[in-house]
Amino acid sequence: MKIIVLKFGGTSVGSVDRIKNVSNIIISYIKKKYRVIVATSAMSGVTNELVKKSEQISSNFTPEEYDVLVSTGEQISCSLIAGRLNHLGYKSRSWLGWQVPILTTGNYSSSRIKNIYKKDIVKYLKLGGIPIIAGFQGINFQNRITTIGRGGTDSSAIMLARFFKAEKCIIYTDVDGVYTTDPNKIKKAKKIKIISYEEMLEMSSLGAKVMQPHSIQDARLNRIDIEVRSSFKKIKGTTITKRKNIINNKIIRGVSFTNNDAKITLIGVKDKPGVAASIFEPLYKNSINVDMVVQNISSNGKETDLTFTIKSDDLIKTEKLIKKNKKIIFKKIIVDNKVSKVSIIGVGMITTPGVTFRMFNALAKKNINIIVISTSEIKISVLVNRKDLNKAISVLHKEFNLEN
Repeated sequence: MKIIVLKFGGTSVGSVDRIKNVSNIIISYIKKKYRVIVATSAMSGVTNELVKKSEQISSNFTPEEYDVLVSTGEQISCSLIAGRLNHLGYKSRSWLGWQVPILTTGNYSSSRIKNIYKKDIVKYLKLGGIPIIAGFQGINFQNRITTIGRGGTDSSAIMLARFFKAEKCIIYTDVDGVYTTDPNKIKKAKKIKIISYEEMLEMSSLGAKVMQPHSIQDARLNRIDIEVRSSFKKIKGTTITKRKNIINNKIIRGVSFTNNDAKITLIGVKDKPGVAASIFEPLYKNSINVDMVVQNISSNGKETDLTFTIKSDDLIKTEKLIKKNKKIIFKKIIVDNKVSKVSIIGVGMITTPGVTFRMFNALAKKNINIIVISTSEIKISVLVNRKDLNKAISVLHKEFNLEN
């Protein structure tokens, strides 16, 4: 069978008219002789409303019941899509995670798909049916409904493509592909036709919101090619694939950014083995993600300064945890919640000298001060004052010729 997996995001199914449009897209693939498996998100806004209800009911809503609650949004959109296809004369039905079943492991709200039972779906496909499968959810070995994190329908679609050996996995959303940077920030941003898993993973983890990082990682590990395209425009999108499939003369593929960062500096920290672990252990235990870390070299061998970044939403909580941490000694704590991270990403920098100089020089020419630096094999990130963010994005986008 020639199988294709289509995923539709919340905005794509956000109204009755949009569900009718989605149904027409599904039918277009049926007419191309594909056996179509659909994974759908909840209608836009529905999951947020369910979360609000849980908060109104209890400040300590149990994880098990939370997953039962928030998984219901996908049930609605599944039924509406299947209902529309039946209305148009096509055989279709909805499948919830437990009906397939889709087996998951891990914690509630952040489970991972372990196995997908194919027998009933394959039988239905052979009979000409179009299965509409609820994304974002599964069932664990305790027979409880689980969810796989916000944006998890992308992962559902990718794993469906893996288990059913689909020829394609197409992610339909409200954007028509992946751009060199946010087109709302830079009007000259260009759509990227093809991008590697590694580059897309870095871009998404550094601020690009097209897909969740764990979804891209799932695709990379399982070698599933993905096409991201718009459900509202009949144009080609962006293909995410393995590096060797890409013929590209661009050193840098994109500029990503975040604007919800905060910086914490601890002055006069006792310089001894284990002090960094003592600082970050309570943050880890409270699920606070630490990003960029810089430690100054101690000149006297006794004290040092340590700087790190977190999400600004975690700033107050982090300050409290540090101040009550009896395992560390420091003279002063300085916080700054008016910073942003801007990053350049591209596999081309692996073999191209001078990229770091070009980035730093371009920023210096615009009088943009670099506060913190972090690097990996295919990205360089810098922390700048938030007032300089748009200027930094623009100058780097131009420096690396991403406008052409």
